Amino acid sequence: MARPREFDEACVLDAVMETFWRTGFEGTSAQALVDATGLGRGSLYAAYASKTGLFEQALRRYQRRAQDHVDQLRQPGSPLARLRDLMEGIVEADCAGSDRRGCLATNSAIEMSGRDPHVAELVRDNFSILIRGIAETIRRGQDAGEIRDTADAETLALFVFNAVQGLRVLAKTTPAQDRATLIAVIDQTLAALR
Repeated sequence: MARPREFDEACVLDAVMETFWRTGFEGTSAQALVDATGLGRGSLYAAYASKTGLFEQALRRYQRRAQDHVDQLRQPGSPLARLRDLMEGIVEADCAGSDRRGCLATNSAIEMSGRDPHVAELVRDNFSILIRGIAETIRRGQDAGEIRDTADAETLALFVFNAVQGLRVLAKTTPAQDRATLIAVIDQTLAALR
């Protein structure tokens, strides 16, 4: 019979996620995971099997952030304003951090998806959460007359999602004083929806 886990799994997975988010899969050593979680190597790997297993759990954990963005989009108010708030919030968060980590799912897509089909699937799952939330918001905007209804909501959602992901990548290298450039991208993206 397996022993019950004697650690707070949520805290451990948050620490694992933060570590991979900061240094990527290749840049994260087993020792870095041990240091971040406070667990012994044996306990860590007994619970999660391997570094790859831990990375997959980190990507699953990161899905909460995508769902948080969807919950933000579902708040009352103008659908266009909700989309603007989402995009500006992402720019602010990505520009504010000194480590400029960007999006864990995007970083993982760039680093791992081409060589690990399971990671690619987890990244797609993560992206799908936000794309569906954006499409839902766009449909509400179309119903309210704020967003043109001559285009398919799912296609427009992919367009907005592409802009969001591009902003996340740009925010990693754009100096804080050039934040207005990123806001201009948001303005152009939202103008294209009208």
